[in-house]
Amino acid sequence: MNPGSEWHGQTVDIRVTDGILAEIGSGLSLDGAEEIHLPKASVSTGWIDLEATGGDPGFEHREDIASLTKAAAAGGFTKVGLRPETQPVIHDKSGVSYLLQQSRFAPVDLLPIGAVSKNLAGAEITEMLDMRAAGAVAFSDGSHSIQHAGLLLRALLYAKTFDGLIMNQPQEATIAGKGQLHEGIVSTMLGMRGIPSLAEELMIERDLRLLEYTDSRLHLSHVSTANGVEKIREAKAQGLRVTASVAALNLLLTVKDVESFDSHCKVLPPLREESDRQALLEGLKDGTIDCISSNHTPLELETKHLEFAYADFGAATISTAFATARKGVGDFLTEEELIAKFTSGPRDIFQLESSSIAVGEYAQLTFYQYDKNWSVALQDIHSRSKNSPLIGTELSGCPLGILNGDQFVTSK
Repeated sequence: MNPGSEWHGQTVDIRVTDGILAEIGSGLSLDGAEEIHLPKASVSTGWIDLEATGGDPGFEHREDIASLTKAAAAGGFTKVGLRPETQPVIHDKSGVSYLLQQSRFAPVDLLPIGAVSKNLAGAEITEMLDMRAAGAVAFSDGSHSIQHAGLLLRALLYAKTFDGLIMNQPQEATIAGKGQLHEGIVSTMLGMRGIPSLAEELMIERDLRLLEYTDSRLHLSHVSTANGVEKIREAKAQGLRVTASVAALNLLLTVKDVESFDSHCKVLPPLREESDRQALLEGLKDGTIDCISSNHTPLELETKHLEFAYADFGAATISTAFATARKGVGDFLTEEELIAKFTSGPRDIFQLESSSIAVGEYAQLTFYQYDKNWSVALQDIHSRSKNSPLIGTELSGCPLGILNGDQFVTSK
């Protein structure tokens, strides 16, 4: 069992009956039950990916619900927060209902995130209360940072009426401009326009001021700069209701990995400096950053196999997110601390019901080997799209499978 469990350090059997944890203990008899044997495996409550991009509806050639849930299960996730960046956009209750209906038999639970603005255009606010009633867990414009301060202000006030959560990925567009990678020595050396850290930090400061004014709930998605982490740390100390996440890739890779012009390393937020990566680790350690997200963005071959300046931003990362984070944090976080960033962290952000490994609880479990080293091959990217910068990279920590109710899915 994983650290934090009453069974930690023990080798136990788990009997599941009709999707419920019926018995936990050593030497349980089979009594005709099907046996799933996972030697040397640890088990935790099911991992939750806070934010991933799918493709259904509209971009099924990139990712459909079947391929997304398969890739998520391979990554050890039993629940996935799904951003609204589809066509049509998930910006009304019918869109939310569609996702829940289409995924009702999937091995991974989808948690729809409704759009803040209609068509992600940043101009007109959506009917968030209707989407909440239909099953949306939060509201975001995904990778489209909310540029209009007035719209974000109204969204925070609207969501406050039902204690809803507004999520924003901070990047001030007029500062970021047409930047292709983090602004610094590497961008100068490569002769390419950079995205300054200032673009993220200005928007974080603005968002926190608006949050203070409204006393609402705000999540800052995929923070990537040292100064941004510090601003969030100060806001939490002031008692603001703010949470934050980091993308798994930003815990392992830096802007130095872009020197080879590998377009698979072109992601948002951009890969930053080693000093930023260290600050992100510190933020995870002290609780400033609440969870780790895959930031999964599947893209077809034609949008990535281009010169760096013309390639789209994004990487298919959901199958490798945990192993990426495990490799990135090394021994800086304990096993218990890292697992919490994939379990209780996102669960608290979305205000989901608590979950534990105990008799009578619903069976939602992730099985993994924490210290196993393995090299990423193309077949390990279970997404329909294969735009990963990690092919051939050795990672640590290997998901083995998930159990969600009566559905067991292996990762290999």
